[in-house]
Amino acid sequence: MSRRPVVPPFRLVASALAAAALLTTAACSDDGAATTAADTAADQARAAERDIAEQAPTGSPTGSPTGSATASPSALTESGAKAALLTETDLEGGWNQVRDAGKWRDSMLIGQVDVAQFLTGKADASDCQELVDGLYGEDLLGKPSGASALTGFQQGDSRLLEQVAAYDRAALDDRLKWMASLPQKCDQFTLDGSGGGERTVQVTEVPVPEVGDARQGLRVTVRGDADGGPATLSLMVTAVRVGDSAVTVTGGGLDGGQKDSVEQATQAGAERLRTVLDGGTPSPQPTDLD
Repeated sequence: MSRRPVVPPFRLVASALAAAALLTTAACSDDGAATTAADTAADQARAAERDIAEQAPTGSPTGSPTGSATASPSALTESGAKAALLTETDLEGGWNQVRDAGKWRDSMLIGQVDVAQFLTGKADASDCQELVDGLYGEDLLGKPSGASALTGFQQGDSRLLEQVAAYDRAALDDRLKWMASLPQKCDQFTLDGSGGGERTVQVTEVPVPEVGDARQGLRVTVRGDADGGPATLSLMVTAVRVGDSAVTVTGGGLDGGQKDSVEQATQAGAERLRTVLDGGTPSPQPTDLD
């Protein structure tokens, strides 16, 4: 720890100034030597004043003001992650919050990627497998390194899932870059279902609201059979990094990708997370459905 500079008491400076004045008066009746002594004393007094101004703490009347440093975002805690979650009032269109969002799984995402279809071989196929597995397991950004919380909403046959979690910064940025590569690597591929049925998967990039520090969005469409008939599962997923944490929103279902709702949830979710990391409290607070 650095030592705080010692500021000379004001009375010492006043004494130095008084001595200079007396010497200056004496110089009017004495010879040039007295005048020289007075000048020297005055110079020393002015130097003492400058020392005080330079050594005084920032913000004091004699100090030079400096700009305040920007505070770093705080680490995400479990209570902070829950406070950052969306509420029904953050969404439009009659979305209802549910209790079992952590158990949601879509069977149309279960299967093995057909490697034979890939010109570049197993490398791209493994990325596509990681994509569908991540969507199914709700960990597209990888496992959180710290606090995390999850909530979900339902509207007819459509669902909207949000996760707020802390990650390793470098790993999180790598995952966002990985997401950005998927529309090219996994443009279209075949997923072989467990029951022998084939599903066609298409991946495209979608724009994400300009929130957070970094962001990426995807649309994933899965066409195949479900419940004995043809079905199309449309999902839109967005990920936004805020500091070392992130908001992930996945919305859609058999009724479509719910573009407007996902964008709205992404915007509100990132803003709520930013508020929490800055030490504030989002309003209103999420309903405790645990």
